[in-house]
Amino acid sequence: MVFWKRLFNPDSPNSSEIPQFDGELVEVTAPSENPSRIFFSTEREIDLYELEELCDAVGWARRPLRKVKRALSYSFLVVSMWEVRGNKRRLIGFARATSDHAFNATIWDVVIHPKFQSQGLGKSMIKYMIRQLRNEDISNITLFADPHVIDFYRRLGFVLDPEGIKGMFWYPD
Repeated sequence: MVFWKRLFNPDSPNSSEIPQFDGELVEVTAPSENPSRIFFSTEREIDLYELEELCDAVGWARRPLRKVKRALSYSFLVVSMWEVRGNKRRLIGFARATSDHAFNATIWDVVIHPKFQSQGLGKSMIKYMIRQLRNEDISNITLFADPHVIDFYRRLGFVLDPEGIKGMFWYPD
């Protein structure tokens, strides 16, 4: 879908000059004919179709775009990770956090494109998020993790059920 959008929309940020990122450069690849750079950004203008492509790449179930847009607008922090190669950019990572704006934040929707996994980029993105949340004086950061990524988050300092605390959920019938 994004391919067609880019093809028929020459003003798309993916086909024009590289946007200015408000985040930070996290890695520069080895010099080559067309080297890529990886950036984090907290800019909320994310193409929903590009985000959907990223989620598709990791096998996540599709969610209604209107709800995704609403979730982004109500998030306290949105972090995206971009590969910039030449004058093209591509969304390769994403996460967001909700918060009470005082004490607590919960990280949601952490996703890294499979081609960029196991390179330390997910770790860098979570550390970047924690730094941003701590800069806002948020002291209690939680997240929900699928069983196969619990060890990843443990290595970043997250504790499973600290002090025996158990999360509880309510679902509609």
